Amino acid sequence: MATRSKAHTALGALREDLTGEVFAPGEPGYEEARLVFNAMIDRRPAVIARCAHPADVARAVRFARELDLHIAVRGGGQGLAGARVDGALVVDLRRMHGVTVDPAAEAVRVEGGATMGDLDRATRPYGLATAGARAPATGVAGFVLGGGTGRLDRAFGLAVDDLIGVELVTADAERVHANADENPELFWALHGGGGNFGIATALTLELHELPEFSEVLLLCLPESGPDVVRTFRELVRTGPDEVGGAVMYLGPDRVLCGALLTYAGGEAGLRELAEPLLALPHTAELTGAEAGRLLCSPGGRAHWSAECLTGLPDELVDVFCDRAQAVPAPGGFRPVLLPLGGAVVTGPAGYPVPYRDAPWLLHPFARWTDPADDERALAWVRDTCADVRPWRTGAVPLDLIGDEGPERVRAGLGAGNLLRLEKVKRRWDPDNVFRFNHNIAPV
Repeated sequence: MATRSKAHTALGALREDLTGEVFAPGEPGYEEARLVFNAMIDRRPAVIARCAHPADVARAVRFARELDLHIAVRGGGQGLAGARVDGALVVDLRRMHGVTVDPAAEAVRVEGGATMGDLDRATRPYGLATAGARAPATGVAGFVLGGGTGRLDRAFGLAVDDLIGVELVTADAERVHANADENPELFWALHGGGGNFGIATALTLELHELPEFSEVLLLCLPESGPDVVRTFRELVRTGPDEVGGAVMYLGPDRVLCGALLTYAGGEAGLRELAEPLLALPHTAELTGAEAGRLLCSPGGRAHWSAECLTGLPDELVDVFCDRAQAVPAPGGFRPVLLPLGGAVVTGPAGYPVPYRDAPWLLHPFARWTDPADDERALAWVRDTCADVRPWRTGAVPLDLIGDEGPERVRAGLGAGNLLRLEKVKRRWDPDNVFRFNHNIAPV
């Protein structure tokens, strides 16, 4: 009885203190607030604090520590893991989505709940960009702090390479800054260590000049897939770092092989580079917004994974295409090959991002609606990754996987970095308050 009374009193105080909203089970707005983008995830937190500014975040952390509640953080976008946050406090940052561009300094401050769509809309009028994610609904903070491989990484490097500073609320509800000069060891750990060390209320990122960006998506019959993949491979190998994109199999109504070629430049330059692809037989050619609309996946249930590859030899191309033509259903089941290299390789060394030297990345991606298809979808992702086992580097980008166990976390951080990360964790979160992530336990 005393414990319930203490919790009731603390919850009342939280409501009074927060500028944002507080939701508890059975109250109006709670059911909507607890929903996440992945319909496979059905969790019931004890409290959801939708914060409006960093002081709200600090107050919410103090509330959770007073009541010995676990804390989960909801940023702007599409984290896959779906942590078991039943009975926990969820700090919801989605009201904190402001983006402030400093064009003279070629830098941008991004609040913790902003998405890539928010960031792109703010920077585009200045002809500036970050090494952004491939989907506009991706949350910037989780994407960047997890490493961040995206649509412009060959041209600009990984998203975390652009990180200038982080504003954090710690497990002790203190507001701190981390950059190259202030808390430099924490700043190092945030380059790939994700949300293990605090709640990122804002990031400051370097921007790159990008006056033009162009893309073309070619759709080909599936039997042409091996030729399409090999041609795309050679375009990336011989082209400039400004060239990127993906090859994939996609629907929506039947399985087709798609080659998306992107270029950090104008359309004329893109079309010149794309000539070998354009010469192949294809059923459709889409550019700009048309290509983006087709690549958007429907809502519902989701699962995906990733494997870094040592290369893309012909044997692997054939394995990929054979698996891709046998997807359980067109549309939502998309095996994708992504080229790395370029500025990813030449980016700053020493950060806990162990996959810089991988030239290619496999990313099987599944979206579906019927719960009866859950096991089939998960098995398809698992089997697609198993196909490439002989060509794996052993590293993995954590921003492209869910909860796949501690060994995969180690693979995403680099075994040689783990002890150093564990020491940083001990300094900033010795009780492992922030555990609903790719977790680093304090040493």
